[in-house]
Amino acid sequence: MPLDPGPAPGKTDLHLDAIVRDAEALGRDIVDVAAFLDDLDSAAHGQMAELSGARDAANAVAAANARVQSAVDLVAQSAEDTMTAVTGSARVLRETGTHTRSVAGWVQSVETKMADVAATLDSVQSSNTEIAGIASQVNILAINAKIEAVRAGDAGRGFAVVAEAINELSRKTATAAATISQAISGLSDRIETLRAEAARVSVDAGAVITGATETDQILTRMTASVEATRGAALDIAARAGEVRAANDQFAPAFRALSETTRATADGVHEARERVDGLVSLGESMVQNAVLAGGTHGDGALIEFIRQTAEEIGALFEAAIDQGRIDAQRLFDQRYTEIPGTDPAQVMAPYTKLTDAILPAVQEPALDLDPRVVFCAAVDRNGYLPTHNRKYSQPQSNDPDWNAANCRNRRIFDDRVGLSAGQSTAPFLIQIYRRDMGGGNFVLMKDLSAPIHVRGRHWGGLRMGYRF
Repeated sequence: MPLDPGPAPGKTDLHLDAIVRDAEALGRDIVDVAAFLDDLDSAAHGQMAELSGARDAANAVAAANARVQSAVDLVAQSAEDTMTAVTGSARVLRETGTHTRSVAGWVQSVETKMADVAATLDSVQSSNTEIAGIASQVNILAINAKIEAVRAGDAGRGFAVVAEAINELSRKTATAAATISQAISGLSDRIETLRAEAARVSVDAGAVITGATETDQILTRMTASVEATRGAALDIAARAGEVRAANDQFAPAFRALSETTRATADGVHEARERVDGLVSLGESMVQNAVLAGGTHGDGALIEFIRQTAEEIGALFEAAIDQGRIDAQRLFDQRYTEIPGTDPAQVMAPYTKLTDAILPAVQEPALDLDPRVVFCAAVDRNGYLPTHNRKYSQPQSNDPDWNAANCRNRRIFDDRVGLSAGQSTAPFLIQIYRRDMGGGNFVLMKDLSAPIHVRGRHWGGLRMGYRF
């Protein structure tokens, strides 16, 4: 077979041009995907944070429910013990109340019986008075009989004996009646005293009966209240048990969801890191194709940025030669934060020098092409000391406005900013989303070329422009 003579003249250039166009289009698509993955990565980690918070809340609910369960168990047991004690006390008090009512009833009946006894004594006293009266009359009759017997002489001697006997009987009867009357009088006094005391006791007994009834009612209500408390505690315990059971069922599913979300977040993050590799690969393809002879639509901008980067290097060398700064200070990357700035702005030992010499070479780039948005030098850490004038406004109290309009003296240490400052390739084209503050992003290209000072890599000159 005849050997392949190779591509016809000019055909290779056409292929390189196509590679440049396709690689740049691929880079743009990859950046869009990367932006989507950034949002997804942020959302996934946000979800992880939410899930972590939800998991903590679920654990807190479980712990709180366990405490509720424990407390309710104690309340239920206490209510059970109280119920037993109250029931026993109620039974004893009811039995005591029954006995008390019986005693009170007996006391009240004693008062009535005392009254009956007093009436009987009054009747006896009346009868005894009558007996005493009769005895007095008999005594008078006996005296008269004795007198008549004396008058009758011997004929009345026997009658006189009888009269004397009757007289003696009347005296004894009178004496006995007086004794009985005295005893009845004393007994009546004692009975009356007992009646008064019985009346007072009867009143107290009535109060005892009323109090016992009220106590019984209070105990009945107390028993019902304790029973209700016990029932409520048991109901709460049952509900707490249901919460615990639901939490036990929910926990495995929640853990599985958390693990799945974590795996998804890790996968998204890994994919995002791989996309960064694809972005770098696409940029390398564009760079290599152009260096191999491919034509890039931004060739004029590439040439400008390379020449201007060399010019800045020469200006830095001249400043050293003139004693405006020494090489050590020019490469000193210690930054001092400017107080009260938001976003934070910093000063470097060479910032005053860049303010003096860079505007003259950076500002003309803004008129080079309508697509150009900015052109500014950064050091190897992404620190941008001197920006274009329109992005070097004094800061206000609005951080979002500051982010868009006060971009000088800031460190842009994102992937694009670091790559622009650290790349030593002849040029580097990156596609990225520029953060304009307030959640606003603009898809742009970032073209950079290295700045060398006496053979040392200082940083790079960046140019941002729209598609």
